Amino acid sequence: MNYVIIGNSAAAVGCIEGIRQADKAGSITVVTDEPHHTYSRPLISYLLLGKTDEERMKYRPDGFYEENGVTLLAGRRAETVDPEKKTVSLDDGQILSYDKLLVAAGSRPFVPPIKGLDGVENAFTFMTLDSAKALEKALGKEKRVLILGAGLIGLKCAEGIADRVGSLVVADLADHILPSILDREAAAIVQRRIEDHGVSFLLGDGVDSFEGNTAVLKSGKRGSFDVLVVCVGVRPNTSLVSEAGGDVARGIRVDEHCKTSLPDVYAAGDCTESFDVSCGQERILALLPNAYLQGNCAGINMAGGEASYENAIPMNAIGFFGYHVLTAGSYLGEVYEASEGDSLKKLFYEDDRLKGYILLGDVARAGIYTSLIRKGTPLSSLDFELICEKPQLMAFTREERGKISMQKEWISRN
Repeated sequence: MNYVIIGNSAAAVGCIEGIRQADKAGSITVVTDEPHHTYSRPLISYLLLGKTDEERMKYRPDGFYEENGVTLLAGRRAETVDPEKKTVSLDDGQILSYDKLLVAAGSRPFVPPIKGLDGVENAFTFMTLDSAKALEKALGKEKRVLILGAGLIGLKCAEGIADRVGSLVVADLADHILPSILDREAAAIVQRRIEDHGVSFLLGDGVDSFEGNTAVLKSGKRGSFDVLVVCVGVRPNTSLVSEAGGDVARGIRVDEHCKTSLPDVYAAGDCTESFDVSCGQERILALLPNAYLQGNCAGINMAGGEASYENAIPMNAIGFFGYHVLTAGSYLGEVYEASEGDSLKKLFYEDDRLKGYILLGDVARAGIYTSLIRKGTPLSSLDFELICEKPQLMAFTREERGKISMQKEWISRN
């Protein structure tokens, strides 16, 4: 069997390990446009912060490809997929044949069409190892930095560079930070913690245009800067599948086996849509654990095994300057809220099911809440009041406690 994988991040690693569970001998070729060993992208902010290095960022050890019989084509880009001939054409003219193909092409930074952006000196994005290293070269204690975007990418960038620049401003058209994962109350708490480290915010006022290295805001305010970092969002890389005639919406559509509408073509990771069980809708869940699980599911099925990718939910486990933020699911229905000191807990529930949560500061035993959301456990079957106040496994049956402990152990390993 001849396997080709487009991409080299978590989904690709999951696919390789899934294939090798069922097929120890098949040929595996990985194509990636980055010239690097597989690495963990969420760690690029910690690279700039000095808390890690490129060696420790590796998602798998140096011998991973060789041990799994993988041919790595790094620094090469897949241009087209021909599902009839079952080939992948690369940017250098090489054509790869496949029996089974995984598209794990990830996503790319969205750069908005702002007037004058092309004339900005020292403008960067912040998504890959190379983009982080390019940004690092432009930093300095006298530099004024403007970050466009107060979402996850923008704020992790701010954390990584705050101590290395003269001033740092984060601007966003939204009226509060992290608008995709936090409500206004939670966002205000996190914002204050970030501001304590010298980061300033301009919220509810987007950039209308640039005049050189001066930003002209929609309100008419103006601000000059030396370095610009564009972090306003990402777009899934779906063109390989869409141009081959595959079914694509916001992301590549796949079934529970991670199979696309194209024969023998699978997809996984940030370029795909998943069924979010917390709200009952297809959504892009651009999360490393989800990408790995999807890729692993795809790999098992590509090699002739049987696996399903189910119970997906949006989930974020992040920290800003040592302050912990955990979110999961959807914010539907009624709300249980509790706060103590710097900690905030919000649990959202509807129709006898926990739908989502926001945890700030104290995030102990969050896995219990996550398990309730994934499994759709009826809250009436538990001591929900006890779980709200103090989550603990004793509120579950012995069988459920075992499953939750196994899940937490697996997550810690991957």
